[in-house]
Amino acid sequence: MEAFEHLFDHHSDWLAHTLANAADQLPELKAQLPDGTRVVRRAVGVLELTPPPDRLNPNREALIVSAGVHGNETAPIEVLNALVTEFLNGDWLLACPVLLILGNPPAMVAGERFIDANMNRLFHGAHTRSDYQGLPEAARARFLEDTCQQFTLQFPDNLSHYDLHTAIRPSRREKFALYPFVEGREVPQDQCDFLLEAGVETLLLQHRSGTTFSSFSASVLHAESFTVELGKVRPFGENDLSRFRGIGDALRRRMSGGAPVRPQASGEPLAVFEVVHEILNTGDHFRFHVPDDVANFTEYAPGTLIWEDGETQYRVGPAPESIVFPNRNVPVGQRVGLLIRSRPSAGT
Repeated sequence: MEAFEHLFDHHSDWLAHTLANAADQLPELKAQLPDGTRVVRRAVGVLELTPPPDRLNPNREALIVSAGVHGNETAPIEVLNALVTEFLNGDWLLACPVLLILGNPPAMVAGERFIDANMNRLFHGAHTRSDYQGLPEAARARFLEDTCQQFTLQFPDNLSHYDLHTAIRPSRREKFALYPFVEGREVPQDQCDFLLEAGVETLLLQHRSGTTFSSFSASVLHAESFTVELGKVRPFGENDLSRFRGIGDALRRRMSGGAPVRPQASGEPLAVFEVVHEILNTGDHFRFHVPDDVANFTEYAPGTLIWEDGETQYRVGPAPESIVFPNRNVPVGQRVGLLIRSRPSAGT
């Protein structure tokens, strides 16, 4: 309990402290646990955990795990908070360096996806654009980039980043991960195994570098990075956390240095999709022909008209294509959705 009182100013846990201080600039605070583990509160919602030098790191890795980049995606936030509580209570020992991030505390308090700008479009340098200057979310994205870079300078080898989310709309594949594009990169087998261990059975390979948190860490930090979608958006306290046990168990195993879990030979392989088209809002004449209530991974037959704008139209090609992240209510130039196509499975 001393660690809670020191790091979290007498609040019951990390989440309670983060929500109570969401808009504050708190000083960095350090603590050392009885076993020698160092805990640094870098800022509100940012914890750096480092095991003592003499403790074996059997998987020879470092982890960045983030949630709450969208403030209303609460289940992953609650999962990370529970892991921090277990760890500080001494339920398990840390075996590798870990940076834990709750991305957008003011949006978490408001129960909104974001306040002024979608934070998950502000990474990889996008926060420097003139139209984002002065926005708190742009400043937070820049701070998180700097913090991750400092962490990587300390622990440059075998770095993984998992940015945890839940989706606005239903999905025909409840849990899926997105692998940011980096030229010439292939998904390592151990990462496929980890996703299956976490209950994530679908992988989407992105087709170009973007401005998401995971794209930044993949391109700039050279991390094995994934955006991981774990279910449906719900308010704090309304999540059935039993549906998120897989990611919690898998992260705990990684943080505590447990041996890799190999998928059962009889289990289903990881289903893999690749992006074939990115839909952008092209302006006043843009028309999107996908219904507002359509689920992620809804499949469209060849020839189906998806969007048009008076000069251009897009129809599904010779093989069926599925939609993910459809959202017509985005600013001009931003992504309205992705069209994807199945490819041979990985993780077998």
